[in-house]
Amino acid sequence: MMCENVPTVTPLDVVKIRLQSQKSPFYKGKCFLYCNGLMDHVYVCQNGSSCASWYKTPTHFSGTVDAFVKIARHEGVRSLWSGLPPTLVMAVPATIIYFTCYDQLRDFLRYGMGYHGNHVPLFAGALARLGAVTVISPLELVRTKLQSRQLSYQELSVCMRSAVAQGGWRSLWRGWGPTVLRDVPFSALYWFNYELVKAHLCERDSVDQPTFATSFISGAVSGTVAAVMTLPFDVVKTRRQIQLGEMETLAVPTKKPSSTWHIMKSIWTESGFKGLYAGFLPRVIRVAPACAVMISTYEFGKAFFQKLNRDREQQHAEVHYLW
Repeated sequence: MMCENVPTVTPLDVVKIRLQSQKSPFYKGKCFLYCNGLMDHVYVCQNGSSCASWYKTPTHFSGTVDAFVKIARHEGVRSLWSGLPPTLVMAVPATIIYFTCYDQLRDFLRYGMGYHGNHVPLFAGALARLGAVTVISPLELVRTKLQSRQLSYQELSVCMRSAVAQGGWRSLWRGWGPTVLRDVPFSALYWFNYELVKAHLCERDSVDQPTFATSFISGAVSGTVAAVMTLPFDVVKTRRQIQLGEMETLAVPTKKPSSTWHIMKSIWTESGFKGLYAGFLPRVIRVAPACAVMISTYEFGKAFFQKLNRDREQQHAEVHYLW
């Protein structure tokens, strides 16, 4: 979701993307060079990933905490806040587009088209997210590249210019497909579950309007469910976007990017089911409270301004009556 404490959750984003973008350094039948401190050796890995039991690469992460420690140790603590500027630039327009579209589409479906039921927030959330994703996709690409590895803005600029020169402006929307497959179902599931949980809690407490606590709990529960169900597409999106620049930086002609399903199959072959859920812990830790804070703040602000507008209309009506 969009509204969140960006500086606080950026390290979780960095760790999540690093976990999702890393690949196993061990492939059956492949050889690699390593040094034991005395001499160099060429080793042919016959057992696939089981070679990892004795060989540890300093930049390969075994989990969330390990990623935090190694990134801070080898790249500096500041690297945990990589990609913060584009995240801040992206947050404002994305949030405005997303919430405005959702409210307008929901009201149109309910009052303009006469549709009622749980499917209304599902469709409104999906369509609103589709528009927001399309607009901010280039900024999302820049952020992912900065967070995937230590990269200066000059190197990023060279990478992006080379990509545009070889693939045209459409290359800036690389990763749009898996991002849509991640964010559109996420938004649909989020609003669908949020309305259900909120209605249940309001009925239990015998209130018509949700309280701050009701919105907070509903947002956290629905955000967690949506994050878990759409995580494989988040992994694919990360892999797809970090491909941009890997070949361009080496001045190698850009090959046609792999499809979403091909990348997913490759991840499954390489790492199994676990690979499709890489970055699970930092994503859930980031998304659940962010969704809770976002929706509770949104509902509180909306209720505040609605009350303010009603008070103004009442004051104008009283003044008009006196005249």
